[in-house]
Amino acid sequence: MKVFTERHEWVEIEGEVAILGISAFAAKELGDITYVELPEEDDEVEANESFATVESVKAASDIYAPVSGTVVAINEELEDTPELVNSDAEGEGWICKVEGFSQEDLDGLMSEEEYQVFITK
Repeated sequence: MKVFTERHEWVEIEGEVAILGISAFAAKELGDITYVELPEEDDEVEANESFATVESVKAASDIYAPVSGTVVAINEELEDTPELVNSDAEGEGWICKVEGFSQEDLDGLMSEEEYQVFITK
């Protein structure tokens, strides 16, 4: 199950790993994504702090971590095919995987249903 931030990032928990990315709504709003600046493996990310950058034909946008933890994997496919974020932002377009997050980081994030209401306001 994915949960979302007000900044349009998502996190999905699989066991001890949190997968991070941006929402399909955010990808659509950004337009054609041309470059994704990924974090490095073993980087420490902090909840609500920038950990990646997405560049599109419209603008460059910082991506903020929904949870704190240590990066254990990055989506290397985005280095050659950043448009994966446009075509499958909430699937194959994930940005990185993090371990060591706190369950408390998830408190206050929106369910998919809550997020859909949020983006239609």
